[in-house]
Amino acid sequence: MPERKTIERARKDKREGKSPTTQAGEFVREEIHHVREGKHGARSTKQAIAIGLSKARRAGVELSAPKKGTASARTRRQASRDVAKGRSGTKRRPAQTRSRAVRGALKREGHAAASRRSLAKQAHASARRRSASQRSAAARKAAHTKGARGRAAAARKAARTRARH
Repeated sequence: MPERKTIERARKDKREGKSPTTQAGEFVREEIHHVREGKHGARSTKQAIAIGLSKARRAGVELSAPKKGTASARTRRQASRDVAKGRSGTKRRPAQTRSRAVRGALKREGHAAASRRSLAKQAHASARRRSASQRSAAARKAAHTKGARGRAAAARKAARTRARH
């Protein structure tokens, strides 16, 4: 189950008109924190992200399953099942035995998946798969949904960065 704070942050993002992927990012963030805290591990950064996205879909974030050719059939099938679970509105508790088994398996995994280095590597690889125009459009939308105060803060931060280099 996602933490209440995470769900609240995702709802706030939705109210602010941010994209479903941004809303889902809150759940991914929570998952990365869990790995860092030692609650459980992850085999790879991709796995930690996948767990977060699954939680987001089940929590009702309108994040569709990946398109054909972008992910394996098994992943797509599981993602569409998660989407259906999120839409159904019924909140059944997961089986205790399964929960314990999953947690046990994840506990045996390492914690390097949530390191700054591996996250940066994953982000870089993801960005490389997108075109320059897609990246530019995403940046434009981010600036648009940031608000006046957010843009001012970003400008100050950019000025500080330029002064340092």
